[in-house]
Amino acid sequence: MSLMAAGKSAPAPTGRNELSDLVLERKGALRLSYEKLAARCIDPETGEQSVKSSWLHRIATREPVQPPDPAALRGMHVGLEVPLRTVQDAAAAQFFGMDSVYSPDAQVRAMVHGFEDLSPEDQRKVLAIIETFRQP
Repeated sequence: MSLMAAGKSAPAPTGRNELSDLVLERKGALRLSYEKLAARCIDPETGEQSVKSSWLHRIATREPVQPPDPAALRGMHVGLEVPLRTVQDAAAAQFFGMDSVYSPDAQVRAMVHGFEDLSPEDQRKVLAIIETFRQP
């Protein structure tokens, strides 16, 4: 079991709620209780449940929680039935203020602190840099 079961809790330092919103939206769409959702959050690498229902409830209701570790992210990807990068992007945004920026074909992803707050010109510059790393 990952850190989601115990340990100190802290509010998301960014004031953002992307992972909270994702958990709440997918829980509703899948029509699952927190207990049933947690039971589905199985880390495909270890085969173990990676989050507890109490952690899912706290994050969905915007209570303080520890950031999820990689095993928890992998398990939530399975349990929430969304791509792993969707869970990773939401966690990075909520807990670290990092925005995921993709090349137009999604081959390249960069994590940029506060991308949404950049001017349109600076956003274009970041996208141009990302494009240089795209495979032909």
